[in-house]
Amino acid sequence: MAIALTGAFGCTSDPVTEESDPKSEKNLAIWPTITSEVAQDAAIEKKVADLLASMTLEQKVAQMIQPEIRDITVEDMRKYGFGSYLNGGGAFPNNNKHSTPQDWIALAEDMYQASIDDSLDGSKIPTMWGTDAVHGHNNVIGATLFPHNIGLGAANNPELIEKIAQITATEVMVTGIDWVFAPTVATVRDDRWGRTYEGYSEDPEIVRTYASSIVKGLQGHAGKNFLGDDRVISTVKHFIGDGGTVDGDDQGNNISSEQELFDIHAQGYVGGLTAGAQSVMASFNSWHGEKVHGNGYLLTDVLKNKMGFDGFVVGDWNGHGQVKGCSNESCPQAVNAGLDIYMVPTDAWKPLYHNTIAQVKDGTIKQSRIDDAVTRILRVKFRAGLFDKPSPAKRQFSGKTELIGQASHRQVAEQAVRESLVLLKNKENLLPLSPKQHILIAGDAADNIGKQSGGWTITWQGTNNQNSDFPGGSSIYDGLAQQINAAGGKVTLSEKGQYTDKPDVAIVVFGEEPYAEGQGDIADLVYQKGHKSDLQLLKSLQAQNIPVVAVFISGRPMWVNAELNASDAFVAAWLPGSEGKAVADVLLSDSIGKVQHDFVGKLSFSWPQTADQIVNRFDDDYQPLLPYGFGLRYGDDNVLADNLSEQYQANLDSEQTVKVFAGQVAKPWKMQLFSEHEQQDVVASNLLLPGIHYRTIDKEVQEDAFRLTVKSDAPVGIQFVSDKGVTLNAESAQSSRLTLNVKRESDVAKPVLVSMQCQQGESGAAGCQLSHDISAQLSALPLDTWTDIGIDLNCLSKNASDFNQISQAFKLSTQGSLSLSISGINIVPANEDASTSSCN
Repeated sequence: MAIALTGAFGCTSDPVTEESDPKSEKNLAIWPTITSEVAQDAAIEKKVADLLASMTLEQKVAQMIQPEIRDITVEDMRKYGFGSYLNGGGAFPNNNKHSTPQDWIALAEDMYQASIDDSLDGSKIPTMWGTDAVHGHNNVIGATLFPHNIGLGAANNPELIEKIAQITATEVMVTGIDWVFAPTVATVRDDRWGRTYEGYSEDPEIVRTYASSIVKGLQGHAGKNFLGDDRVISTVKHFIGDGGTVDGDDQGNNISSEQELFDIHAQGYVGGLTAGAQSVMASFNSWHGEKVHGNGYLLTDVLKNKMGFDGFVVGDWNGHGQVKGCSNESCPQAVNAGLDIYMVPTDAWKPLYHNTIAQVKDGTIKQSRIDDAVTRILRVKFRAGLFDKPSPAKRQFSGKTELIGQASHRQVAEQAVRESLVLLKNKENLLPLSPKQHILIAGDAADNIGKQSGGWTITWQGTNNQNSDFPGGSSIYDGLAQQINAAGGKVTLSEKGQYTDKPDVAIVVFGEEPYAEGQGDIADLVYQKGHKSDLQLLKSLQAQNIPVVAVFISGRPMWVNAELNASDAFVAAWLPGSEGKAVADVLLSDSIGKVQHDFVGKLSFSWPQTADQIVNRFDDDYQPLLPYGFGLRYGDDNVLADNLSEQYQANLDSEQTVKVFAGQVAKPWKMQLFSEHEQQDVVASNLLLPGIHYRTIDKEVQEDAFRLTVKSDAPVGIQFVSDKGVTLNAESAQSSRLTLNVKRESDVAKPVLVSMQCQQGESGAAGCQLSHDISAQLSALPLDTWTDIGIDLNCLSKNASDFNQISQAFKLSTQGSLSLSISGINIVPANEDASTSSCN
């Protein structure tokens, strides 16, 4: 049977047969030829060719190197003339999370002027700055933060999406930045993936339509305002198959057939490239075991040659280093496969630059491949007007800080919040609530803008934020309280659901802690596995005969059967961003009982029936709890009973583990760096105190570890503390140990003391206050090799019963000189393998 794909996707493709699609074969006929709305311009092509002919090999390779702002100086830009640079998540000008828009502009201007200064490198080609503005200009304090993509998918409003993208472009340009790493066009097929919330849907239909809308919103329309003074370069990412890896493993292996790869995972590129997207980001994942960064069939044969993409392909964060035979410092395989720009954070950029030049000279990389890559980069720069536009500090929107978080921008974000909400349950039409009642607002997400905004919010993982980091923003509580008070009702805010006067109804706002890729991957879809504190809150309110409205904050559908059973109404609010007050517009009626805004959001992801169900629209055996497209409106009949199954198979070992640091700081801990006379919370990727330097590094994924560099005559170190505390019973403490995943990078000359701190135990004194010297363990480890070591908990206390309310789960203190990297700190059952230090 022949299948022909036609012009509905803005492209044509050759007929293919079902029989020609075994998974091991490659079949270019599957892929369409895209007719981009941005046609080549003969005048631009001549400019590109003329400039290319005048460039040296060194200048060309510099165009292909994209370092990160933490790893280069303005003088490096002047000397090498990099074609582009980026700020990764959690990277800020001057390493200051609270950098002002003027600080961003100043860095953009300095880098630009250095790039066009030909005094050292002979080049006047302007550089460009790329940033992850994935739900608004999310790196900048005060910016408008829109709902994450999963919520926008539920809204299913392409016109709104284009407005959001245009606003994002405007706020980005206020800070002098040229280029945005968006949209993500992953079609997510396994909700255990930690980037699920970056996808619009499990179905490619919405993804294809949205990709076109966002590209046009960011870049403008071809033939009209394309890449004008009010637009930025867009990037469709991550090519290809990132949403379909086995078990939802971030950077894992996609084993889809080639036909499935196109039908499911390529539709965002069809939409985005047709609209004229100028860059594509290669994906971390593999396809049938081959990393996409090194896959010439996908990057060159499919994307460039068959689909006709004439922009450039940029790598992801050191993604080239994962290609077989490569390292971060050397990877000719990636360029030969079709990568045009290496994204190379850390200090690997310099050896990569020199190695690439040497590989061209010795023939490992053909000169024609370099010329093709640089042609593509220059073509986009000319199309974007970078050679003609004023410098970043003098552009149309630059410095107009009143545009950052402008009221009209926030109003569009509020509309997006309202349209993203999906009503899953509404017994006896409990919603909408009259604002004239006494309403208790509970849950740890009710008055927490950082939590409701999720990952990629100021910091990479979205952690270590507080409400004061969101000037102009609002929590969900803010909106509810404003309307309740205005209507003459009464509002009580209590995270734990406490009150003096019994309320008429309770709204409980709860959900996932913020995360980004890597750290967000989970084994199953159980919410709060092993510590059902939110369920206890819901049940306690119901037991007091208080009707409960649950507002669930999450980056994916989750198995919340128990929480659904314990709620009278249940709203999937996803990750609404900085304008939480708009939730009240839908939950509350006006003062005379009239609906203000009805629910219009519909599930763009199927809701799971069991904890381990991976279910997608059009599956042969499609039996979700709630189907794709589900969403109640006011007046609809409720469909969920209160007797959903709450049974699941628990992993006992994982529930006995106390996580402290596993790529990111685990809740409820807080990381602190200390020196002799100073102590600071670690809220950025780089922190320097007298005698000790903290810096995030990459172990397996972006910034999943940190390095401590010590040079001090006095004790310095790091600690993980909490004012809530965690209790280990005596039996667990007796058979548990503290495990560390470490890499020794220097000799160990002085004692390295590890300790914990607990509240008073049965012995009468403060518990677990012993310290243990691990310097001998560290000295025995091979240099520059990641290794697990363990410390029996009896090394840290004389009495197992003393591990009551652990307030400091880990403290490392040393002096002298030491370089040590750490990627994991956990308290685990002692039957797990590790090199363990025991104590007499």
